[in-house]
Amino acid sequence: MNTPYAFVARIEAKPEKAENVAALLAGALPLAEAEAGTVDWYAARTSPTTFWIFDTFGSEQARTAHAEGEIVAALTANAELLAGAPEILSADVLAAK
Repeated sequence: MNTPYAFVARIEAKPEKAENVAALLAGALPLAEAEAGTVDWYAARTSPTTFWIFDTFGSEQARTAHAEGEIVAALTANAELLAGAPEILSADVLAAK
């Protein structure tokens, strides 16, 4: 498997700021595309205020670089939009198609 490393992040927006969070995540795609070590990057919405990011990496170093990169910085800089701190979990990819 070429992408055994991943992050899964749950982001909960304040109800009145949910569309701002949606725009922030949609706008983060070019940042993810610019990261050489980020293989796959997805942002999704599962409720009016709940968002998810799932991304994969080919190495632990690439995952670490992403954690220290611009997308996390953007979330931190816009913390006033969020209902709480994002829940960011390191994950190991067990299977992929």
